[in-house]
Amino acid sequence: MASLELKIPPPVVALLTGLLMWLASRLIAPVAVPFGLRAGVAVAMACAGAAIGVSAMVSFLRAKTTMNPVRPDTASLLVTDGVFRFTRNPMYLSLLLYLLAWAVYLSNWLALLLLPLFVLYINRFQIAPEERMLSSLFDAQYVAYKGKVRRWL
Repeated sequence: MASLELKIPPPVVALLTGLLMWLASRLIAPVAVPFGLRAGVAVAMACAGAAIGVSAMVSFLRAKTTMNPVRPDTASLLVTDGVFRFTRNPMYLSLLLYLLAWAVYLSNWLALLLLPLFVLYINRFQIAPEERMLSSLFDAQYVAYKGKVRRWL
């Protein structure tokens, strides 16, 4: 299973999860929620995801370090300010919020049940290897950061 580590970029994993959610939503009837309500909640969640994701990308650009999720070994600086004070993985949190928004929009419990699969995949094949590399690159600084800031929220 180690062969999957850092191989599939997280946005691709999110898109595939979103596709699976859509396919799953076709298997059972949606929950009866008025369109305006579910669309409004979905847009709010997607906007929150966008704000978190853009904020994280701006922090990386300002720090002039890599955003490439398949090459965390090329990081030149440990970013701990901005949104990174609240979550060590704001870009993945952003993707999760997009998927949650999609599940709300689809109004389907089966689609919602696929969210934990996204989290498990990202934790195992993306975050765990990233954390190993960041620990080797930034040693005590990263250990201290991990002690203060949670992985997701």
